[in-house]
Amino acid sequence: MAALRPSLPSLTLKPDLSRKTRLALLAGLGLLLAAGGAAIYAQIEGDRGIAPIASNGDFEVTGIEVNVTGKTAEDARANGWRRAQRLAWEKLWKSNGLGGGTAPALDDGTIDGMVSAVVVGQEQIGPHRYIATLGVIFDRTRTSGYLGMQGQIARSAPLLVVPVLIQGGVASVFETRTPWQKAWAELRTGASVIDYVRPGGAGADSLLLTAGQIGRRSRNWWRLVLDSFGAADVIMPVAKLERLWPGGPVRGTFTARRGPDNMFLGSFELTAPSEDKLPAMLAEAITKLDGIYAGALAAGQLAPDPSLSMRPDLDPALVESIVAKLGPAPAATTAAAGPDVAATTAAAPTTVVTVQFVTPDGATFDVGLGGVRRIEGVKDAAITSTAIGGTSVMRVTFAGDIDALAAALRAQGWRVTQGAGALSIRK
Repeated sequence: MAALRPSLPSLTLKPDLSRKTRLALLAGLGLLLAAGGAAIYAQIEGDRGIAPIASNGDFEVTGIEVNVTGKTAEDARANGWRRAQRLAWEKLWKSNGLGGGTAPALDDGTIDGMVSAVVVGQEQIGPHRYIATLGVIFDRTRTSGYLGMQGQIARSAPLLVVPVLIQGGVASVFETRTPWQKAWAELRTGASVIDYVRPGGAGADSLLLTAGQIGRRSRNWWRLVLDSFGAADVIMPVAKLERLWPGGPVRGTFTARRGPDNMFLGSFELTAPSEDKLPAMLAEAITKLDGIYAGALAAGQLAPDPSLSMRPDLDPALVESIVAKLGPAPAATTAAAGPDVAATTAAAPTTVVTVQFVTPDGATFDVGLGGVRRIEGVKDAAITSTAIGGTSVMRVTFAGDIDALAAALRAQGWRVTQGAGALSIRK
């Protein structure tokens, strides 16, 4: 990054000033320049930013509260987890609007087979009692059949998320780590119809994406920002928190906005009874905001703004007039070229594939991204989720079908697991 130099007015020292005064003024000017550079560096240094978890298609049900007993502490905990899984299955059935009644009566073994993980929020373990707040993650492949889901769901264009938090009269995005940023980083986006592009918030993100940025109207500036994150448009979920008294209830006002014109889509209020219940309230708020954005997508309000496209648009009438002047291509040229050349002139179908790759460290991340980008036919490979120490996700635009991309990856030495519109690769 080129060094940023603050703009200062010109300084002319009068000839009648003493040598001591001149030296003092020059020293002050040097301190001012040093302070300006330090202030800019301070905006990107430090431990800031929360890397979002990998996006996948699993179903997550949170906020399951259990209070059970058992013969021993271990038995009580096992009973609690089994009850949480059953309650989560019933909640998942209702949340998908399937029948609106009671979920199918499945035995504990079947439900346990659908569960891929149990997330412990809070738990208290006694000699014979288990009290906890849990989250349950259901494997999409094993669960979809029971939910009656078939086919693929149409998703939105990639939308950059700028989570704005207003508290204490101050608006922030990535300047410091906030519970609002953490809630968005922990969101599992695979089951949503919105294709969220979530920045990590580290490095230059805190300079590019600020609360003041959402008030910009310059298309040129927004084009550069969106292109750097591989997004087509932007959404701004705004959370305004008010604490009624220290340690007491927290009132939140949440607003869904979108686009460079900061368009209003919807708003609602929630209240957490205490500070320790704030994360649960923020998670519930994100679920409601996701519903607002999904409704806007269905109503055609989330179509990407054409003025934000980095690709120049051509006037169809101009193209037709140029083609008419050129006239039809000579038939002899096509015949002389032969059938093989004529076949290659047809444009290969373009496929967008989600590629997951294990990234235990930064070096592995670079190897995976570089390996995919080197494959012939890959037009674009944009990171949608970075998870160092976990599984990162990229969106690959490939001139061909998913089978050809999988074969090219195997030729590079990758172990490839192929799914519906997605690949999982590892060395």
